Amino acid sequence: MLPIAPLMIEHRVIERMIKFMKNELEKINRKNKLDAAFIDDVLDFIKTYADLCHHGKEEYILFRDLLKKNLSPGHRKMVDELIREHIYGRKTTKKLATAQEKYRQGDRNALKAVAGSLKKLVEFYPKHIEKEDKHFFLPSMGYFSKEEQACMLRDFAEFDRRLIHEKYKVMVERLEKCF
Repeated sequence: MLPIAPLMIEHRVIERMIKFMKNELEKINRKNKLDAAFIDDVLDFIKTYADLCHHGKEEYILFRDLLKKNLSPGHRKMVDELIREHIYGRKTTKKLATAQEKYRQGDRNALKAVAGSLKKLVEFYPKHIEKEDKHFFLPSMGYFSKEEQACMLRDFAEFDRRLIHEKYKVMVERLEKCF
């Protein structure tokens, strides 16, 4: 199995979530109100699954290993572009979280900001995923030997294994500081 297979499987899960996000955006625009619990789920999904888990594997394993190689200028440019896109996704998610919090505090004007950030994410992820799936992942594997690819797969599995433990360890540490 190529190391990109788990990343592409994760893309399919993200695409499924984007459909629900798009539906919520349509409801917001139609009813002028939102399902705050659903937006909480969106924020958790994007922060944890799409960014921390998926983009984490790309940045901390795939890109790290690629940048050790003698990349073509086009592939180097693509890595830089994908990293910038990840940063854009994080910033947009942070704006969504801020707007959601304002909405929860009773600021009904924040609904427009929630919808705007949600729209940006719904538009961003499909294009980003298509770029990686169709133009980046497969060519990037040409830089690695079979042994390096097998090692990358093991690194991905270890990254996933540690992820959930780290997330909740940080949560408990944060709570300990508050109480």
